[in-house]
Amino acid sequence: MKKLLMSAALPLMLLAAPAFADPPKGFAERADAVRKSSGAPGMAITIVENGKIVFAKGFGVRKLGDPTPVDADTIFVIGSTGKAFTSAALATLVDAGKIGWDDKVIDHLPWFQMYDPWVTREMTIRDLLVHRSGLGLGAGDLLTVPRGSLSRAETVRRLRFIKPATSFRSGYAYDNILYAVAGEVIEAVSGQRWEDYVRDHVLKPAGMLKTTSDNDVRFKVTDRAYPHARTGGPVRGLGDQRPLDEHDELGRALAPAGLISSSANDMGRWLQIQLGHGAIPGGGRLFSEAASAEMWKPVTIEPIGTAPPLLAATQPTFSNYALGWEVRDYRGAKIVWHSGGVFGFTSVVVLIPEKNVAFSILTNAEDVPARFGLMYELLDYYLGAPKADWPTRYSTYLADRLGAAKTAVEAKLAAPAKVGPSLALDRYVGTYADPWYGNIEIAKDGDGLTIDFKTTPNMKGRLVHYQYDTFVAELTDKNIERPYVTFALGAEGQIEQVTMKPVSPIADFSFDYQDLLFRPVR
Repeated sequence: MKKLLMSAALPLMLLAAPAFADPPKGFAERADAVRKSSGAPGMAITIVENGKIVFAKGFGVRKLGDPTPVDADTIFVIGSTGKAFTSAALATLVDAGKIGWDDKVIDHLPWFQMYDPWVTREMTIRDLLVHRSGLGLGAGDLLTVPRGSLSRAETVRRLRFIKPATSFRSGYAYDNILYAVAGEVIEAVSGQRWEDYVRDHVLKPAGMLKTTSDNDVRFKVTDRAYPHARTGGPVRGLGDQRPLDEHDELGRALAPAGLISSSANDMGRWLQIQLGHGAIPGGGRLFSEAASAEMWKPVTIEPIGTAPPLLAATQPTFSNYALGWEVRDYRGAKIVWHSGGVFGFTSVVVLIPEKNVAFSILTNAEDVPARFGLMYELLDYYLGAPKADWPTRYSTYLADRLGAAKTAVEAKLAAPAKVGPSLALDRYVGTYADPWYGNIEIAKDGDGLTIDFKTTPNMKGRLVHYQYDTFVAELTDKNIERPYVTFALGAEGQIEQVTMKPVSPIADFSFDYQDLLFRPVR
């Protein structure tokens, strides 16, 4: 699913260090201090060393305004770190001889279709998992972000209308929607919904009995964390921390990309299995050693940006995407890892295979310092690197980034051209359709124009004129990034199309407004 605040500042790489029998001295106190300073209400951390869970603890509270503490069994939505669970589910089918990683998708899902017929024919199960399809960054996410009304099958069916950004297998662009296709493949082959197959063939055999792949089940669990975010400022990430509607994280169609919920204790089981290359603690196997090797094998080269000076040490020399995992280096060591984020929850899972060490950090907030700051402190500890105050570095980096974005947004909105709109407001009223998203409806009341995104429940608001024939959609739900909405006129003054883009320059890529092209429904 989406990776909140993804940037060149989040890479990895590591040096050799002696074997450790315990986490860093005083780590629990340090972790809680970082959580408090970052503003995250709750957090859960797990560390596994040499096959043993040596640390599994909850911090803070499940929800602001409620003193109930997070414990080691409190479940958090783990976001895109859940992609590895979908890959593991596929691995069990590979081990059973029911599919192969390089099977054509259409051999198991005959109705599957991409925009390009050749890509439709050539797309393999492996291609679904490694972000080299030719789709643009986050393409199709708006169908389910922040919530969606479409089934998983219908979401996948609409892939045929999303134009590629590049040629097939020519480069890397992170997406979530193809993991929904993987979920449909699992259902077609097994006869079970992705949610049920993952429960029966991954979570239960792994002994992860608190973890759930089904949101309906999650909402019935008392010991669960609630999502929080800062959405009160001109850009997301500024303002006071506040609880979000917990039904807003992600439409369930994209659950295979990031809607698993897990706890510190259960993540310990998952980390043990990963470091054990599929072996289950106590006996048996979740997946074969061969499948483990396939899931960690680099496939798609990821571009490496330049990290800001404060975070320069985090910049890798290589970075690749495998099957639901990223493979990078940090200070000379190979790291198998993934970060995750959905509205109000963020996570990171890190494996250091050569040290036989792994850890996970789950939070019920979107603040970066707790997650990535502690991640790099643990990496430095296990790799014998000098101590660095990574949480403070990330706090400074984030403050600079948000401040620059705030200044840019305020400057733009403060000085529009005093021109337009070209038409009387009644002329903008109507229904407009995009082939993959569906309809928006523009209406007029006594206060002006309104907009309603019909595919996304309760995504509506007011169109406030900005300049020319561009408006800003001031949405009622402040959890949703607001877009510019631009009407293009034909030679006779009729509206021919409507395009959009996010107002915030740092809006999460899942708000892929720029991919929409609406035309009037006449």
